[in-house]
Amino acid sequence: MAALLMPPLRPRKDRVFRGTISHLTNLNDDELRRRYRFGKDSIAYLCNLLQDRLRRPTNKATALTVEQQVCIALRFYASGSFLQVIGDTLGYDKGTVSRVVNDVTDALIDIKDDFVSWPTDVDSINRIKCGFYRQSNFPNVLGCIDCTHVRIQAPSDDEPSYVNRKGYHSINVQAVRMKPEKVCRIFGACAVLVNDDGAGVRLDQPVQVPAFLGVQDGRNTREHVARVFFNH
Repeated sequence: MAALLMPPLRPRKDRVFRGTISHLTNLNDDELRRRYRFGKDSIAYLCNLLQDRLRRPTNKATALTVEQQVCIALRFYASGSFLQVIGDTLGYDKGTVSRVVNDVTDALIDIKDDFVSWPTDVDSINRIKCGFYRQSNFPNVLGCIDCTHVRIQAPSDDEPSYVNRKGYHSINVQAVRMKPEKVCRIFGACAVLVNDDGAGVRLDQPVQVPAFLGVQDGRNTREHVARVFFNH
C-alpha cells in the first residue's frame, strides 16, 4: 500500500560525454570568421590570453578546454542567438553555454585595462595631440570617436528604447582610437575646411585652444569647429 502512495521515480538519464572537437583545425579562416567573427590566429591569441583564467582546475577528460570555452562565447557574441540555440549548434547543454559565456565575459573584463585606457598624464596627452596634428594639421585632437549599432534580442524591460532608426533592436557602441596613423583617412575628410570667402584654412601652427570635452552632440561640435577655424 505504501508503495502505491509513493510518487514514481523518474528514470535517470544516461550521461552523454561529448568528444573534444578542435574548431580551429576543422574550419578554415573564412568559415571561422563567418561563425565567430575572428580568424584562426585571433582565436588562438584569445585562448593564450585567457588560459590562466579559464583553465578548469580538474584532470577530468570531459572538462571544457580553453579553446572550446572561447569558441562558445565568440559564437554567442557573433550571432546574438539564444543560449539553447548555441548549445544545440555546438553540442553543449544550455546551462553549460550560460556558464561559459559568463566566465569568458568576466575574464575579458578582468584584462580590459591592458587594452582599453584613457591617457591621464600630461605627457601622454600632449604626445597624442602632437601625433594627430602631424598627421592632418588638426589641433587638440585626443581621439577619434566612431559608433556602431550591435544588434540584440528585444529586451523585456524598456523595449522601445532599444529600437534604432532602422527599426531593429540594438546597442549603440562607441569607440575611440588614439593612434593617428590608424585613422588618417577619417581626419583627411575632417581637416579640409573652407571659410566664408571660399578659401581653405591653412594651419601652419597649432591653434592653442583648450580641448573640447563637453557634450559631444552635433550642434556643439559644429559650433566649436566654426569658432576655431572660421572666425578669422
